[in-house]
Order: sequence, then C-alpha cells, then structure tokens
Amino acid sequence: MNDIRENKKLSKQEAIPKIERYCVYQERCHKEVSNKLYEYGLKTDEVMEVLNEMVKRGFLNEERFAKAYAGGKFRQKGWGKTKIIRELKSRAISDYCINKALKEIESQDYTSTLEKIALKYISTHKTGKTWELKQKTLRHLMSKGYEYDQCHEILDRLLNT
Repeated sequence: MNDIRENKKLSKQEAIPKIERYCVYQERCHKEVSNKLYEYGLKTDEVMEVLNEMVKRGFLNEERFAKAYAGGKFRQKGWGKTKIIRELKSRAISDYCINKALKEIESQDYTSTLEKIALKYISTHKTGKTWELKQKTLRHLMSKGYEYDQCHEILDRLLNT
C-alpha cells in the first residue's frame, strides 16, 4: 500500500528546504539534484530556478562535487582515473571540473595505490604460470579503472617479467 505522501507533489517553496537538506548531507551534482526535484513533482522551469538558487547560495558546486567524488572513490574504493572519469561523465560533469578533480590525486599516491592493489590480487591468486597471473591481474586492475600502460609497467616490475 502506497504512502499518501509518496504521491503528493511538492510546490517549489516546499521543495527548497528539502533539497537544501539533501545537498547538505553530502556533495551532490546538478544531475542528482534535478532528478530529486523531478521526483518531487516540479516542472522543468521550476527545477532550473531551484538549481540556480542552490548554486547562488553555495549548496551546489560542480567542481567541489567532482573533487570530493574523485578523492573519495580513489581513497575509499581504490578506483583508477579511467573509472572516475567515466562515472563523472555519466553525471554530466564538465571536462574542466573532471580535470581539476584528477589533479587533486597525487601521482605518487596513485602509483602506490595501484601497486598495493596489484600485490593484494597477486597474493590471493597464485597460479602456476606467470603470464596467466599477469593477464588476470592486468584485467583486474583495468576493471578498477587503471590505465593499461601503467598497469603493465607495474606488473612487469612486480612479477619480474
């Protein structure tokens, strides 16, 4: 049985405090906020007005979101730049903001994280053939969003091939 409030459409004035709380809870991108506003039943022109208001008042900032998202996914989930870029693009983040966010990731941290992930995978997936282990590890690292050349270089060094 559906809750009555689920079907209730909100006015622009009712939606603003709710969307403010939504934005304060964690960084949000424009796409997430506009989707939420459409869920509240707002029309396109109202959604645009609320988005503009949220930007003016500092609740929404695409560059800040991109930096927080990229840093978080890299530190918490060990994602590589390729996966981070793909996910930010799926959220309609501009190339400018994506590049600013990726610059926040130190290259030394990036390389050491890649190496840690590779070592962990290698230690848990021992096989008799070095080339087979290298291929499996390479696929794993690339699925986490790391670049082929960098993965290949690290695996050559770690597996002495």
